[in-house]
Amino acid sequence: MPDAPLIRAAEARDMPEITAIYADEVLTGLGTFELTPPDAEEMARRRAALVADGFPYLVAEIDERVAGYAYAGPYRPRPAYRYTVENSVYVAAWARRQGVGRALIEALIAPCIALGKRQMIAVISNPASIGVHAAAGFVEAGATRAVGWKFERWIDVVTMQRPLGKGDGAPPEE
Repeated sequence: MPDAPLIRAAEARDMPEITAIYADEVLTGLGTFELTPPDAEEMARRRAALVADGFPYLVAEIDERVAGYAYAGPYRPRPAYRYTVENSVYVAAWARRQGVGRALIEALIAPCIALGKRQMIAVISNPASIGVHAAAGFVEAGATRAVGWKFERWIDVVTMQRPLGKGDGAPPEE
């Protein structure tokens, strides 16, 4: 069994590997419904926007290589959703089934609680990600059938949810 990945905040120097991981998922996987991989400049812009708003954007390293990355961001733009975040997790093909995804998900939780968030949502179109999220305490909250068209077929989406901190057990601190 390989050593646990090192989880740390993503840095500008990580963006080429992050961009490559995401491009591979866009072109070959179901973890995103984008059809054209964004370039490194766009990926850096997306990261910078989340970090500027105080959201966590993390990488997992194995042997000094970026094995995956994850971030949390706003679930929806309407103000009533302000205590809910959505996570995104991507793992390099060579690093799958080594605990990278779960380690990244678990590492997102504490910073989101520190931001006062109460729920984390995962919108999943990659079946392998369902088990990883379940292992990190997520439960299925619903599913939508055939909402994405990719690779010449319809793709279903499962929504999973995990409470953060006090969850819905108490009103949020404003």
